[in-house]
Amino acid sequence: MNSPKSTPEFSLLLVDDEPAWLRSLSRSLQALGGFTNLLLCTDSREVPQLLAEQDIGLVLLDLTMPHRSGEELLQQIRDEHPEVYVLVLSGLNQLETAVRCMRLGAYDYFVKTEDEERLIDGVRRAVQVIELQRENRALRHQCLSAGQDVPEAFAPLVTRHPAMLALFRYLEAVAPSRQPILILGESGVGKELVARAIHQLSGASGELVGLNVAGFDDNVFADTLFGHLRGAFTGADRERRGMIEHAAGGTLFLDEIGDLSLASQVKLLRLLQEGDYYPLGSDQPRRLQARVICATHQDLAARVASGAFRHDLFYRLQAHQLTIPPLRERRGDLSLLLEHFLHLAADELGKPKPTPPPELLQLLASYPFPGNVRELQSLVFDAVSVHPGGVLSMSVFQNRILRAGKPLSNPGATPNPFTALDDLPSLAEAAELLVDAALDRAGGNQTLAARLLGIAQPSLCKRLKRRRDNEP
Repeated sequence: MNSPKSTPEFSLLLVDDEPAWLRSLSRSLQALGGFTNLLLCTDSREVPQLLAEQDIGLVLLDLTMPHRSGEELLQQIRDEHPEVYVLVLSGLNQLETAVRCMRLGAYDYFVKTEDEERLIDGVRRAVQVIELQRENRALRHQCLSAGQDVPEAFAPLVTRHPAMLALFRYLEAVAPSRQPILILGESGVGKELVARAIHQLSGASGELVGLNVAGFDDNVFADTLFGHLRGAFTGADRERRGMIEHAAGGTLFLDEIGDLSLASQVKLLRLLQEGDYYPLGSDQPRRLQARVICATHQDLAARVASGAFRHDLFYRLQAHQLTIPPLRERRGDLSLLLEHFLHLAADELGKPKPTPPPELLQLLASYPFPGNVRELQSLVFDAVSVHPGGVLSMSVFQNRILRAGKPLSNPGATPNPFTALDDLPSLAEAAELLVDAALDRAGGNQTLAARLLGIAQPSLCKRLKRRRDNEP
């Protein structure tokens, strides 16, 4: 069994010559901040060696110490380790000292006697900044690399489209992050598959726990996410663990967050900002120990503008944001996806893999696929399920695609394309325009164009021959 990952991935070095204060501070950082990757040092002379040997991102530095003062160490850290952040701790509230430390490069200054929660918040802010800077450096490195380090994580995402490959490189860079990730994309593009790839790349020891929150009211959302204690409400006869607790050490995937009510959005925002939550009926906070990934098919920017989505939650989710392109924008993947789903369908249904007819790809390329990859998969599985053998029949694909292209029974739903014209074309002219549109949609394939027109292929050939003969 894998041991849980330390939080954060880099170390926090606590430097103070008072062991009792160090122990108290470390307990507070663990209990209130959820930080477990802590190094304690009571001798300021050991700090340079620790910085050279350990991956330290943040130093909490006492000012008044024997041997080497905090100001002296601060100067050395900024000169030799400029990537390391320093929070200065002092027993005295002296403005001149605080200003001097900030000029020497300290990230922040705290008085030991101040509110403990304020110090924890300061550490939390510094850790978030350090994580983002490290992720940005990793992202620049990944985007300049030629390929993926762990392509097996992306095996379910069948593609060769440049935008998708660039997205994979981005995912490799941000997967180890503790910041939330927002996945945008139309229904059926594979948002859950991307979330699973992120989870696998993160190396998390826990599980991926998925939850579609569309249609949840605020009470159901809170109970499902946070859980409740026994007696929290009428009917709560036993304690229930929330999805956050089930995902501890792993990833919590919240799908369709664009449909959350405003009240639930407030709860999600607090969870992401503070990192703690309260099960229903409890006054003791619990720490979020999972990476949060959110997804939606909604246009969140438009929902923010309309007041349906909180702008602060939207900005909080923008730390890492990616958009999966729809299938109609990557038609070059159709052949790969068709072969992939033919194999899957044949294996699942216990049939030999059928051979697709040559004109099938041209038919698929003529269709916009509003249901994206999921719709293509259902089409292929439907066709293979009724396939008797040999070459795959195109009837399932034709029926779906031709039916999708027909006008709706309600005459007001799809307007007549000729209604707005001042001068109507003749029947012969309209027929020629329709033939041109079918040939264009079929990529020049006359057999496929004839099927789209609902006529026999020889009839289309005769019409095209007459057109050529009549050309000057």
